[in-house]
Amino acid sequence: MADFTVNGVRVSPAKNQKLMRFLRDELRLTSVKDGCSQGACGACTVIIDGQTCKACVPYTDTLEGRSVITAEGLTDREKEVYTFAYAEAGAVQCGFCIPGMVMCTKALLDKNPDPNEQEIRRALRNNYCRCTGYVKIIEAVKLAAQIMRTGVIPEAQAKDWKLGSRVQRLDAAEKVLGTGKYPDDYYLEGMLYGGIVRSRYARARVLSIDTEKAKALPGVAAVYTAADVPGENLIGHLRHDQYVFVPEGQLVHYLGDAVALVVAADEETLARAKKLVKVEYEPLPPIRSIEEARAGAATVFEGAKDNICSHEHISRGDADTAIAGAKHVISRHFETPWTEHAFLEPECALAFVDGEGDVFVYSTDQSSHQTREECAMVLGTDRVKVENALVGGGFGGK
Repeated sequence: MADFTVNGVRVSPAKNQKLMRFLRDELRLTSVKDGCSQGACGACTVIIDGQTCKACVPYTDTLEGRSVITAEGLTDREKEVYTFAYAEAGAVQCGFCIPGMVMCTKALLDKNPDPNEQEIRRALRNNYCRCTGYVKIIEAVKLAAQIMRTGVIPEAQAKDWKLGSRVQRLDAAEKVLGTGKYPDDYYLEGMLYGGIVRSRYARARVLSIDTEKAKALPGVAAVYTAADVPGENLIGHLRHDQYVFVPEGQLVHYLGDAVALVVAADEETLARAKKLVKVEYEPLPPIRSIEEARAGAATVFEGAKDNICSHEHISRGDADTAIAGAKHVISRHFETPWTEHAFLEPECALAFVDGEGDVFVYSTDQSSHQTREECAMVLGTDRVKVENALVGGGFGGK
């Protein structure tokens, strides 16, 4: 196994693994964010021997003798400068991508203390941000460069917190330095990992679910299906029509619908066990559009009289008069596409039984009261508490 240094400390991983997993799971350096695990987003950026690198790409066995720096390894001065610059420029919003951006900033300024905008853009080119639009991040890098050159941190633009004042976010420091906790950043002693076995079909009937091989795999703690849900197996915001787990004999309603939950001692065992759950399906013709759903297709939900979820009529003003008096009237068919929110943070939660015997959930959602209500329904108990941890780019999709 390779020996290398992390933030100046020599380490010797016991097994060959992705650097990101070693940094997060063993060293607990959670500024290294897991945004995609595939080398695409840059949220896990670290510096290796002076060069930026996405920590989810290299394996630890390839790092013999090398030096890795994470946001935790910045000097006190660097932490002060980058926190001020990013906060003052308004570059911090959800904050999930920011530690990776900061490491790109450090790598750039260590080599080029007075970069132009094109050079800054190039340094950040491999790092995604879903909130700011990059303009303020570029301003933050310029400000950090100025402070590093002059040695002077300027006065903040506003400190009075009056209406209309441009002030620094109160949570800027924890987001810039990666000390703030998103749900994926919590670790508990003896923590188990859960993952969903999802439907391979957009519409199909589940004929059987065989979990025996998965349960027999060493390291698997449990495999749950609809039969194991202690409370309600149907939940939902508008109607209670969404299965927690699709039961045998019922329909999956979309590609990725939940069929079973596997719980294991580690993520590698979890991934293997999920593949051992064998689900037999009867594939059915999918309903691919609103037009199909309205034109006599089978009902999405069996037993429903039609495919209308709800009907709302909104009338404001006199549309007919306005149209008749308009200088130009355009009448066409308009469609808008479905758009993925594409937040970088994993959608996950951490749950445990607290000291009062209640189920306590750290969640990454944007509606903790709704999450608490639905968890209580599923578990068949009101003894549920939900607390929002930091939310990485919600946009209404969580």
